[in-house]
Amino acid sequence: MLLHHYRYVPDTSLLDLDAFRAELAGSRSPIAPFKGALETLQARLDARFRAGADIRDLVRGRAWHLDRLLAIAWEQHAWPDDGVALLAVGGFGRGELHPYSDIDLLLLLEHDDDTPYREPLMAFVTFLWDIGLEIGHSVRSLNDCEREAAADVTVMTNLLETRLIAGPERLRESMRERLDETRLWPADRFFAAKWEEQITRHQRYNNSEYHLEPNIKSSPGGLRDIQMIGWVAKRHFGTEKYADIVANGFMNDAELRILSQGQAFLWQVRYALHMLAGRAEDRLLFDHQRSIAELFGFKDTAERLAVEQFMKRYYRHVTALAGLNDMLLQHFDEVILRGEQSLATVELNERFETKGGYIQARSRSLFREHPEALLELFLLMAEHPEIEGVRADTIRLIRDHRHQIDDHYRDDPLHQRLFMALLRSPGNVPRQLRRMNRYGILGKYLPEFGRAVGLMQHDLFHIYTVDAHTLKLLKLLHGFRKPDARNDFAVAATLMPKLPKLDVLWIVGLFHDVGKGRGGDHSIIGARDVEQFCHSHRLSNHDTKLASWLIEHHLLMSMTAQKRDTTDPEVIRDFALTVQNETRLDYLYVLTVADINATNPTLWNGWRATLLRQLHAETKRALRRGLQNPPDRDDWVRETRDEARSLLQAAGVNADQIDPLWDSLGEDYFLQYAPSEIVWQTQGILAHHDPHLPLVMISAPTDDMAEGGTQVFIHTRSVDDLFAATAAAMEQLGLSIHDARIATSRNDWTLNTFIVLDNQHQAIRDADRIEEMRRHLVEELDDPDDYPRIVSRHTPRKLKHFKVPTTVLIEQDPGNERTLLELTAPDRPGLLARVGRIFMEQDIALSAAKIATLGERVEDVFFITTKAGEPLTDPGRQASLRERLIEVLGV
Repeated sequence: MLLHHYRYVPDTSLLDLDAFRAELAGSRSPIAPFKGALETLQARLDARFRAGADIRDLVRGRAWHLDRLLAIAWEQHAWPDDGVALLAVGGFGRGELHPYSDIDLLLLLEHDDDTPYREPLMAFVTFLWDIGLEIGHSVRSLNDCEREAAADVTVMTNLLETRLIAGPERLRESMRERLDETRLWPADRFFAAKWEEQITRHQRYNNSEYHLEPNIKSSPGGLRDIQMIGWVAKRHFGTEKYADIVANGFMNDAELRILSQGQAFLWQVRYALHMLAGRAEDRLLFDHQRSIAELFGFKDTAERLAVEQFMKRYYRHVTALAGLNDMLLQHFDEVILRGEQSLATVELNERFETKGGYIQARSRSLFREHPEALLELFLLMAEHPEIEGVRADTIRLIRDHRHQIDDHYRDDPLHQRLFMALLRSPGNVPRQLRRMNRYGILGKYLPEFGRAVGLMQHDLFHIYTVDAHTLKLLKLLHGFRKPDARNDFAVAATLMPKLPKLDVLWIVGLFHDVGKGRGGDHSIIGARDVEQFCHSHRLSNHDTKLASWLIEHHLLMSMTAQKRDTTDPEVIRDFALTVQNETRLDYLYVLTVADINATNPTLWNGWRATLLRQLHAETKRALRRGLQNPPDRDDWVRETRDEARSLLQAAGVNADQIDPLWDSLGEDYFLQYAPSEIVWQTQGILAHHDPHLPLVMISAPTDDMAEGGTQVFIHTRSVDDLFAATAAAMEQLGLSIHDARIATSRNDWTLNTFIVLDNQHQAIRDADRIEEMRRHLVEELDDPDDYPRIVSRHTPRKLKHFKVPTTVLIEQDPGNERTLLELTAPDRPGLLARVGRIFMEQDIALSAAKIATLGERVEDVFFITTKAGEPLTDPGRQASLRERLIEVLGV
């Protein structure tokens, strides 16, 4: 299909075909001249690409010259008669050929009997392989084409796009006659089949154009979506040109420009991918994103990396293409599939009606005469959940009139009331906000949000662009209102109905990340933006302050749960002092859960859910008790001991056995563990009678518990390198450590507890697997002289493309007489074991650890002391530890 009045004019300077024929005539073997011609052609095309030539000239130029070379190759073989032809099909048939695209060929026979042609056909195909062409070929008779096209819409699609390279044109015309829509695949059946094909393809990419490593051909908004429009139009209108679709009223000039510009950009990216990879490549992998950004002239700035600027342009193009694809296919659906149907029309008001369940404007001049209807439409859909969507003509009207949304429009009280009415609607507000974004209205009405459209962060942690993440977060928040949410998000589902105002939550969700990419702390920028929004939209001071506070502190809860020792009463009290009241706490909890899940689904697991639930529960208890009445540390220890003792005695354990063990443990032990955990550990230690073997006990969440991790308890002699050895042994088992609590008794025995998950971020519950873990840990840890050496393993491909600086922050935790070390470093196998070795070298004792892997980096917190149990306060020792960690982990 030809886009936007473009016509390729052959550029014979790319390859001198007369000189090539002369060289071919004087060569003993045709292989070398053909190979040389192909290499020369590609080298000149690449040079012109780097010089900024029109990508259409390069893609079509390669196809044009390949046609000529293939025709000359065809002449080198003896064909018995004119009953065979060589056709370009598929992408090559459209006249499009990137550096390493497959060259799709059809060897078309007039008759079913291929016997006379077998030898020259085999010789021809072998020759093409010998000269280095990546061909995809099929040999079919006219009858074969008709039969196979009738059975498979993919074959039919391929045969729609053909071009004669050599042989008689009459064979191609005969094939086209056999494939006529009056005989095979009439337009309605063809469209339905291709639409189902696209739905299936989009589902493979989660129906989202936003992926860290998108497929520029098959992802939503990719080249296949452009081709889809062409295929349907070709079958329905019988045209080779998109301009004819405009002439038929199915597309306008502005939409044609979107297609043309989008295709040109994606062709540029695809050409660069092929050139850099040296092979056919349609995945925009991290390996190539930085290189392409540099090739396209993007430069790093203080606010944004060059690769982020490039990817923002990519996402904006594919978003526009995906939206246009949706609109045009719906238009085809209304005309092709349902054109003959009598669709019920229902009047909604004087401006809108529904037809066939889809809303439409009752006048083509509606949005020009009544611009407020651009917002009213989405309010009506929120109020009428039975409406399935927007009719194609109305989508086009929205796109054509959205330019009216400017500062004057935003300041109009009527428009502000309509937008707030939408946010306060009891319907599915996030769904309407997603539609507003799809049709380009949301970013127009909220310019702060508009600046974040297509904005990505070049890491493995944030897997969506800012706008896609925001809309996913809102969708999750709405999902917490559904009954089945209690299965996966029990606390959030319980809290949602209790929140005083959902409109405040939707506003916070919309604004929480809009400050990204603008320099400075995005939480502070977002808080400032939302204050302006709330004031202009006449929210109360209370709601304004709540929204601003939530955005400014929207990371607080996850950071506290992941990086602070939430068994410490002082940590809970400090968090509660910041939160101040239960309303803020509940809003913050549901926002945090949605934010984590919308950032990267792999981040959410049973253990992280447990941390947040416990922090929420302990903070609520502190707030109800009163912040002026913090729990006394001694009381906490005494109550824990008393409850654990009662449980042990009820189980028949003699007090004479309990006290000697407990007397060797410090107070911190009874602050770190719940009474039930102390009972389990005490019973295990008292029943273990072999001092030469470490005691390893493993506890898994029950099958009906969605939250929690698998707990591994190790009781053994305190030995240097124990933590490093344990971490290495855990990694050998394919386990990831998420939490560690290290206690050492006065008689030099350790009581170490680890929370572990498997490589799918799930708790391990299988009994056989748990026993395998227990045996492995006992075998690895039974002899300190034989602790496993840390094995260097392959670093995954994706991790190699991110430069994460290793940073070490050391500060004091005076309330617990220990030092807090926060480590940020690139993720790699064996990292915890390396850290443990460094602690041993530096005479550092570890009392607890909070482990968080965030994409390509780790953000781990270690609570440490000297071997004497004192905080690490000496500046020299701090500097030595910091330098050693950076030296080892920064490589």
